[in-house]
Amino acid sequence: MMAFDNELKLLLCGLFGLLAIASLIGFILSRVNVSPSARSTILNLNARIRAWWLMCIISVLAMALGTIGSVVLFALMSFFALRECITLTPTRRGDHEALFWCFFIMLPVQYLLVGMEAYGIFAVFIPVYAFLFIPTRIALSGDTQHFLERTAKIQWSMMIAVYCISHAPALLMLNIPGYENQNIKLLLFLMIVVQLSDVLQYVFGKLFGKRPIVPKLSPNKTVEGFIGGILSASLIGASLWWATPFSFWQAGLISLLITLLGFAGGLCMSAIKRDRGIKDFGAMIEGHGGMMDRIDSLCFAAPVFFHVVRYFYS
Repeated sequence: MMAFDNELKLLLCGLFGLLAIASLIGFILSRVNVSPSARSTILNLNARIRAWWLMCIISVLAMALGTIGSVVLFALMSFFALRECITLTPTRRGDHEALFWCFFIMLPVQYLLVGMEAYGIFAVFIPVYAFLFIPTRIALSGDTQHFLERTAKIQWSMMIAVYCISHAPALLMLNIPGYENQNIKLLLFLMIVVQLSDVLQYVFGKLFGKRPIVPKLSPNKTVEGFIGGILSASLIGASLWWATPFSFWQAGLISLLITLLGFAGGLCMSAIKRDRGIKDFGAMIEGHGGMMDRIDSLCFAAPVFFHVVRYFYS
């Protein structure tokens, strides 16, 4: 079970306090007479807030169970994200055996290795062994049509939806001197900073956005939203230094790094959606689309954050 020390309690109170304030603002806005377009934005905002409440409650309950709860939670997130990625890439009969291995063998094994704190194997299992096995299994089916394309799509899906995301609960395996039994706060720090960056980029973009960063790819991502969201989320991350093994400036620089990576992850996932001609990866989360729509930023931020902390602090 997770130990709720004073710092962790304060962190959770701040998180749910922000959600309570957002809910109040959303309720007030819903009672104001506005234009139809503004009304649509407000309805979307309130749907996102309700989804955030649900996701935060589920995440905290899972983390309260300690390493097992966190590993199971992220394994389920990876499963749904992988399913969404594979759904977007039409497969052939020759891929089915390889996909069975991806969903029901490799994914559970990856998270089992995380739970066992087997870093030496966990770090290479998918990018080495799974990446060699997948094309071999597809080749054994004898179907060579679009072989390279089919293999690359499955490997990319495994890399993003499983390998990268598994680095988030892997933070719990790190042994940081003077920070023993507190790693759950590192996981919360990562999720809070990265997800707040997404929210703040959206807010700054809606309030001040004029110049799209990549108009053909994502017209809603603006220069103003990017700068405002990244800087404000980095400042919030720096202000949370007391819950981490970092100093104020270290927390700020690391927050800047993971928010930039989060932006890159969201941009790459948007490119995939535009390529496939869809708006969202799925519709399982009200106001947020699919699972991958919610964790796209985490895909790029989690592995780099894990290795930075492991290299410099563990």
